[in-house]
Amino acid sequence: MSTSHEEPDQCIYIVDDDEALRDSLVWLLESSGYRVCAYDSSESFLAAYQPRMTGCLVLDVRMPGMSGLELFEELRLRHCSLPVIFITGHGDVPMAVSAVKRGAVDFIEKPFGDRDMLGLIEESLERERNSRQQRQVEAEIVRRLGDLTQREREVLDLIIAGKLNKQIADVLGISIKTVEVHRARVMEKMGANSLAELVQCVMTGEPGALRG
Repeated sequence: MSTSHEEPDQCIYIVDDDEALRDSLVWLLESSGYRVCAYDSSESFLAAYQPRMTGCLVLDVRMPGMSGLELFEELRLRHCSLPVIFITGHGDVPMAVSAVKRGAVDFIEKPFGDRDMLGLIEESLERERNSRQQRQVEAEIVRRLGDLTQREREVLDLIIAGKLNKQIADVLGISIKTVEVHRARVMEKMGANSLAELVQCVMTGEPGALRG
């Protein structure tokens, strides 16, 4: 299988107490060109967990000590962005379905085929890449909004509210020419070429800004 779309920093984290299954998965994924880190318990993964981890998590539902579901809930509390694929036995399917409803990517039932697992892995990695890129875009827009002066921010808010330059000038007690200067600077700083792009930037950086 080609993994040309995989980013070098992405890693597949396997958490499973079954040594044979764990080793089999490591072999399958490494032979397919993926970076892999394997853990024999939820506790050992949690001890190694870093928020900057990228890739995806393949997690057994039922393990001694902290179960896979308990680890999943703990990672959710930590705002972990790694997509999660659950490995389940037949009796654990209802629990896995519940986890998917709460944000897990998918689950796969033992025994599973290599192709099915690789398909889920690639889907998860793509999802994580897209999510990370979106967060980077949002962070950049928030940074740009933060670079606006107080007056530029006032002008931006009034632009977004649909005010014309003359109305903005009246509200702020400044000349139309000054409004035009501020407006041009706002567009430049936000990297927007149109009013529609400017609105989209604000919606992305401040999702609640346009409500009401």
